[in-house]
Amino acid sequence: MNSSNGRVLLVDDDASLLENLGAILKDQKFVVATAVDGQEALEKLETWPADVVVTDLVMPRLDGFTLLRELRKRSNLTPAIVLTGFGDIEKALSVIHQLDAYWYLEKPVRPAMLRSLLTRAVQHGRLLREAASLKRDLDSSTGLGSLVGRSPCMQDVYSLIRRAAPSSASVLITGPSGTGKELVARELHRLSPRASQPFIAVNCAALPDGLIESELFGHEKGAFTGATERRPGCFELANGGTLFLDEISEMPMSAQSKLLRVLEERQVRRLASAVEVPVDVRVLAATNRPLDVALRDNKLREDLYFRLNVFTLSLQPLKDRMEDLPLLIGSLIHSLNEKHATSVTTVHPEVLERLREHDWPGNVRELRNTMERATILASKGCIEMRHIFLDKSRVPEPAAPVATSGLLTLRPGETLEAVEAAYVDLTLDYVKHNRAKAARVLGISLRTLQTRIARAQKAERTDGGVKDTNGQAASAS
Repeated sequence: MNSSNGRVLLVDDDASLLENLGAILKDQKFVVATAVDGQEALEKLETWPADVVVTDLVMPRLDGFTLLRELRKRSNLTPAIVLTGFGDIEKALSVIHQLDAYWYLEKPVRPAMLRSLLTRAVQHGRLLREAASLKRDLDSSTGLGSLVGRSPCMQDVYSLIRRAAPSSASVLITGPSGTGKELVARELHRLSPRASQPFIAVNCAALPDGLIESELFGHEKGAFTGATERRPGCFELANGGTLFLDEISEMPMSAQSKLLRVLEERQVRRLASAVEVPVDVRVLAATNRPLDVALRDNKLREDLYFRLNVFTLSLQPLKDRMEDLPLLIGSLIHSLNEKHATSVTTVHPEVLERLREHDWPGNVRELRNTMERATILASKGCIEMRHIFLDKSRVPEPAAPVATSGLLTLRPGETLEAVEAAYVDLTLDYVKHNRAKAARVLGISLRTLQTRIARAQKAERTDGGVKDTNGQAASAS
C-alpha cells in the first residue's frame, strides 16, 4: 500500500487495550478503528471495510464467537485474528478451524508479533478478494447473472453492483420502465451476504393507498374491516434479507413518512399494534421518474431520498445500448426455448436489422415480448420477418392521402415497379429523407429500402416511369 499498511478493526471491551494497541498500530502505519463489542464491530464494518479484524472472544452484548459466526454467515472475506488469554489456546484453535479465523495471539500482545501477523493477514485477504473478483469476471463474460450486455453503460452497472452488493447500504435504482430494475435488485441481493435470506419485491404503484401500509408493516387482527387475523408485513417477511420497493415515488406521502422512520430505527409496528418488532432488512428502491422531477413534484420526500440514496444506479434505455441487442436476443431465445419447448436457433439478418431500427419504447420488456411471440411462431430453426410484429403506433403516417397530395399522377399502363418507386420517393420527402424512418413507415427493412432506392435510381435513367404533375420522371433518391 502507498499510504498505509492496511486497515485494522480492533474489537475488545478493554478500553486501555484498545488505546494502547491502537497507538502502536498507528505508529506502524496501520489505519485503525475500534469497537467495544461484536455488535459495534458489525455496524462499523457496514461503512468501514477493514483489511483485518482483531477481536477478543469474551465480550458483553455480542462476543467474538458470534461476531466471527456472523461474518462467516455474510460471506465476509475479511481475515480475523483472535486475541486469547493464557490457557485458552485450545479454544482459540477451535475457533480457527470452525469459524475460519486467520490465526490467534495470546495476551499480552507483543507488538512485533502482531505486526508480522497483520502484514500476512492483509496479504491473505487481498488474495481472497482477487480470487473472488476473478471468479465474478469469468462468470460474467457476457453479463452479470441474469443481466446481459457488454456495452460501456452496462459495464458501469456491473461495476457498481459488485461494489455495492457486499454492504448493507441502500441503493436507489433509476431508469425507464422495462430496463430491468428488479433484475438489478436481485443481482445486488444474490451477490450480497444476505443471498441465502429472503428477497421480497413490492410494486408500490400496484397497491391501493389504503393497503400499502398493511402490506409493508403488517397488521393485527381487527385492525380494519376484513383483517380477520394477524399478518406480518413485507419488512418482517424480508427480515435478514432484502426488500425491494419498486416505483417508490408512487408511494403515498404518509407511507413514505412511516417508511423513513422504520429505516432509521430498524423497528416496525404493525397496524393496531403497540409493540415494535426489530427488523434487519436491506432496502433497495427503484423509480422510473427522473429524481429531480420526483422531488420537484413532491412525489418523493427529500429526507427519504437522502436516506435511500447511499448508492444511485442508473439504467439506460435499450435504444442507447443497441450493441447489446444480439446478446440479448441470444439469451432470450435460449430461455424461451426452455420455457416453450421450442428449438429456435437463430434470427435472419433482415430481422436483426429491423430490430435495430426499432425505437423500443418498452425497452428490454418489449424486446422479450417480441421475441417470445416470434419464438412461438417460428417454433424451430430461424426467426424470419413474418414472425416479427412490432408496435407501429409510434410510426408516423402521412398527414394526407397520396391521392389528394398533388404530388403524384397515376396513369393506366404504368408498371408496379414505377409506382413503387414514386411512393418510396414521396415517403422519403415526407420524413425529410431519414431512410430508417421511411423504412418503418413503409413496413420494410432498411436494407430492402436501400435496394429499392438503388433500383429506382437506375430506372430514372430510362424514359419510363410514373410522372409527377410537371411531367418529370419520379425518383427515389
